[in-house]
Amino acid sequence: MTRLSIFLLLAVLVSALALVHSQYETRRLFMALESANKEAKRLEVDHDRLQVERRAQATPLRVEQIARQQLQMRPASPGITQYVSRPGAAPAVQEARP
Repeated sequence: MTRLSIFLLLAVLVSALALVHSQYETRRLFMALESANKEAKRLEVDHDRLQVERRAQATPLRVEQIARQQLQMRPASPGITQYVSRPGAAPAVQEARP
């Protein structure tokens, strides 16, 4: 009977240690999951902010303003338009439209 009691005591101890380890791992994994969810939410907010910023940067008015100010570009007019054709090709008649 003593051997059976010792065996059962060891089985209960091993089971208790396994339960404690299992709960510890569960809590650790839950914390990692919460951290990952928080990071995903932060990245989603950051992505949305960048999308709004990208749309704001690509407005036609802003592109035209940058083209005029930083690149010194100006609208094409018939007076400054040059047409280029391949050598040996029949000259194409093209009209400059205002």
